[in-house]
Amino acid sequence: MLVSDTPEWKALQAHADTTAALHLRDLFAADPDRGTRMCAEGAGWYLDYSKNRVTAETLDLLQRLADATGLRAGIDSMFRGDRINTTEDRAVLHTALRRPAGTSLVVDGVDVVAEVQAALARMASFSDAVRDGRWLGHTGRPVRNIVNVGIGGSDLGPRMAHDALAWFSRRDLTVRFVSNVDGTDFYESTLDLDPAETLFIVCSKTFGTLETLTNARTARDWLKRALGPDAAVERHFVAVSADSGAVAAFGIDPDNMFPMWDWVGGRYSFDSAIGLSLMVAIGADAFREMLAGFHEMDEHFRTAPWQANIPVLMGLLGVWYGDFGGAQTHAVLPYSQYLARLPAYLQQLDMESNGKRVTRDGVAVGFETGPIVWGEAGTNGQHAFYQLIHQGTKLIPCDFVVFAQPNEALGDHQDLLVANYLAQTEALAFGRTAAEVEASGVAPALVAHRTFPGNHPTNSLMARRLTPRTFGALVAAYEHKVFTQGWIWGINSFDQWGVELGKQLAQAIVPELGPGEPDLAHDSSTDALVRRYRELRGT
Repeated sequence: MLVSDTPEWKALQAHADTTAALHLRDLFAADPDRGTRMCAEGAGWYLDYSKNRVTAETLDLLQRLADATGLRAGIDSMFRGDRINTTEDRAVLHTALRRPAGTSLVVDGVDVVAEVQAALARMASFSDAVRDGRWLGHTGRPVRNIVNVGIGGSDLGPRMAHDALAWFSRRDLTVRFVSNVDGTDFYESTLDLDPAETLFIVCSKTFGTLETLTNARTARDWLKRALGPDAAVERHFVAVSADSGAVAAFGIDPDNMFPMWDWVGGRYSFDSAIGLSLMVAIGADAFREMLAGFHEMDEHFRTAPWQANIPVLMGLLGVWYGDFGGAQTHAVLPYSQYLARLPAYLQQLDMESNGKRVTRDGVAVGFETGPIVWGEAGTNGQHAFYQLIHQGTKLIPCDFVVFAQPNEALGDHQDLLVANYLAQTEALAFGRTAAEVEASGVAPALVAHRTFPGNHPTNSLMARRLTPRTFGALVAAYEHKVFTQGWIWGINSFDQWGVELGKQLAQAIVPELGPGEPDLAHDSSTDALVRRYRELRGT
């Protein structure tokens, strides 16, 4: 049965009709203590969700929906290692990547925690060798430049995490990321690097991803042009993969391969060996501190009741706006420059996970699933797209993220930053009425232009300071928010078949762009574009 056929869903639809005219001004006027009650706390994070268009009844109905869909059982299934990725017949065990040493989780006769801890120990040994200058390149010089070569989850996660935790990184090491098959990406990322001091970390589960292998081959050619055709590739390349044969065929010593497992999707993987570049940058101790933050939020999600559960509350509110309020998008607005790439990371996490149109049973859904996720760091976004949120015609729920203490205090910057964070959620919630505008002395012709309707929903997330631990907990909160929504909708959040079709078609088109006259059999638009490209390229 589709979730939309349940009595709980229909009760929410009826409730949405009766509460459509509610305004946050009225909700706060009727309940002055709302801001101190509608909050949750866990794993170092404080969530204020009081500035949402919800009542106590709304929250109760949403929690009943969670119960009706078996969310608690779903959470237990994931943590237990059941094969909840049904279309690929796989367990979903990214949470095992951050379980503490000394614990155990046996799945199909294998203690996956022991495997993870062994991989972490190898990563730490390698990371220490690079950081200490003991890992030498072909010419005998220490490695000072790390280039992560991957795409999707093998790039977005470690790149975002490296930026987020830059304050904790070794500044005498240069860490770069190459993902785009556009040669410009590789060229610009390596332009100022010395090949003799450069190490490439090639991340690909299959070691066959087109973009990643194209960039890896270019890196190998770049290295050999500079150091000679007999340069020891194994001193300048390591791999993160599940295919040792393909790694060896490329020229990388399998002893320098770090494992990936099929029970970790790419978008959930930067706390695995995919984060090797991050560990080199921040060190093994800080990396393990990040894992501890992930695990702390995992336990909060696993054990906290719905009314106090940060990821569940965020997930339920997203269902409320997307399925009963008409919202199409969700904005994530971190008031931390370190988290500037968080929205881009969450685009993949959320949209690749929950961008599905059929249930786990293959039945077409008749309701909205995953939102379009976007955002920008505050205060930059305030001078770009906030205008549309404040006075436009679209409903855009927003998450505001901030830290109370800066990592580096500079004058009054932090107070100004947090003042903006607080002011924006207040302005979005309550706006400014026409009467208030008139009372301020604005010319009558401008009253309509200066009126702000308010009633725009926001979540406010706050932690004391950006550390590896609070960062890990924040990412885990969003992972579990995505799980919550996917489970309620009855979809599989852990496959990504939509990524595959374009890859397959691209492989077929590649030979048509090279020398010789191709026999084209696409649609008229694609055929015409291929011919125009060949003409402009001169092939």
